[in-house]
Amino acid sequence: MRIEPIKLEPKQTLFRDYKNNYENIADRFNHHPFEESTWERRLSEIRNQTYQRAELSEVLNRMNRRWEAPVETLNNIEKLKDEESVVVIAGQQAGLLTGPLYSVHKIISVLQLTKEKERDLGKPVIPVFWIAGEDHDFDEIHHIMMKQGSGMEKMTIDHTPETKASVSEITIDQQKASAWLKDVFGMVKETEHTQDFYKEMERLLKESDSYSDFFAKVVYHLFPDEGLVLIDAHDPAVRRLETPYFNTMIEKNREMASGVYAVLQKNRQEGYETILDSELDDAHLFYSFEGERVLLVRDEEGNFRGKNNEVVLTEAELLKIAEETPELLSNNVVTRPLMQEALFPVLAFIGGPGEINYWSVLKPAFEAAGLCMPPVLPRLSFTMIDRKTGQQLEKFYIPADEAIRSGVREKKMNWIASQSTPRIHHLTEQVKKEISSVHAPLRQKSATLGADLGQLAEKNLEYILENIDFLEKRINHSMESRHQHEMEQFENIEWTLHPGGGLQERMWSIVPWVNMYGTTVFQQMNRHHLSFRNDHYVVYL
Repeated sequence: MRIEPIKLEPKQTLFRDYKNNYENIADRFNHHPFEESTWERRLSEIRNQTYQRAELSEVLNRMNRRWEAPVETLNNIEKLKDEESVVVIAGQQAGLLTGPLYSVHKIISVLQLTKEKERDLGKPVIPVFWIAGEDHDFDEIHHIMMKQGSGMEKMTIDHTPETKASVSEITIDQQKASAWLKDVFGMVKETEHTQDFYKEMERLLKESDSYSDFFAKVVYHLFPDEGLVLIDAHDPAVRRLETPYFNTMIEKNREMASGVYAVLQKNRQEGYETILDSELDDAHLFYSFEGERVLLVRDEEGNFRGKNNEVVLTEAELLKIAEETPELLSNNVVTRPLMQEALFPVLAFIGGPGEINYWSVLKPAFEAAGLCMPPVLPRLSFTMIDRKTGQQLEKFYIPADEAIRSGVREKKMNWIASQSTPRIHHLTEQVKKEISSVHAPLRQKSATLGADLGQLAEKNLEYILENIDFLEKRINHSMESRHQHEMEQFENIEWTLHPGGGLQERMWSIVPWVNMYGTTVFQQMNRHHLSFRNDHYVVYL
């Protein structure tokens, strides 16, 4: 395995400024992500904060034992009791087989920064991954994308939950999930790893009650020795620890919402993309009502009301719920980072471009809740290149970074054109020029006989030239058929390195890579030293 960095300009303006022109948006954050002085300041902030370390450690221990977590993980959970210990944290929904590759890339990012900061600071640093089990958008996690032919196919599990419940509350339909898993593995080429990988995933699936359980078990199968600690944020035992923090979010709700709204407007006025949608009356909390997750807003009387008036609660009633049945409450994208900060001694949070975008408006919410925003580091980003695709890049003399940035559609057309002498496009342009020249006397004569006839002559030329373009397309199509093998190679490069016009990590899953290279492939990536200052990494397998 060889890993090399490449330059990859971020598409989002705010994320681009965060990485390259931090001073433009420094007022939105508390810490510069790449300054050495950041880390001692952050340790000082953590020392001034109190945490339920022993209680949290006990909850995590029970939870992770249920997932058959490795001993290194249990040891790290025990370290959390140490007042000097801190955590590096990231999170994601409980995607099937971990979902898109960027979920695994986040985990590698957490492990990398943990190693780096434990070495630099001389403190126990614990890698933590937050499974957002409270999320109820099942459509976001109920599928993976698999390469099929000359494109990608969406493999969706045939399971429709009866209610809009949190993912951690949805019991897996084992029969349908098993059929789905079999279909997924039916799409990969048999290798020395296929049967063992399939049987292990089948076993983990059968031993899982919820999709969060399945996610956790798969992660520990991929990273068995790194000491990674997983937390299902929607576990009732976690919720019981969160009562005092929910109370703060309820009592300071108006200040939090207005602060977030103000910075959101500032971002819009300064031309930054606004991924987060937030209004002044948003409560940024969910309440579980009759088995469904209901988003709360504040009304003019100060009550907390379902966005579609499903339920109405006074502040006192909501505070009582937080005290007695906190498992009925959950966070949205605004309050989840606050809860994470309140529960864990967070040395750093790691997020993708979208997450950093919405974290840019959260500073007032942290301050209203009496918390300090941790350093936010951009996650590591990778594109994996298998041997076959690497050989195809070499064959056509295509640099990997160009294929990753822009795809190879244009290069494919240029290659086809180069297979004829003279080139087809050059030939058709020459013919059109000659025809236009020969046709000129007719247009001139027609124009002298009347405006209508002159326009007809112009249309006539336009029609002839369109027919030439049509013929060019048919010739190209014929050339593509004659060079079908090469066309398939270009398509493979396109869909492997630039699928759907974007990065591989946003569409591909772990399945083809583990199937081809074994379950240690991501551990091998993690053994390299990877700098967070680089835009993107190419992994040659």
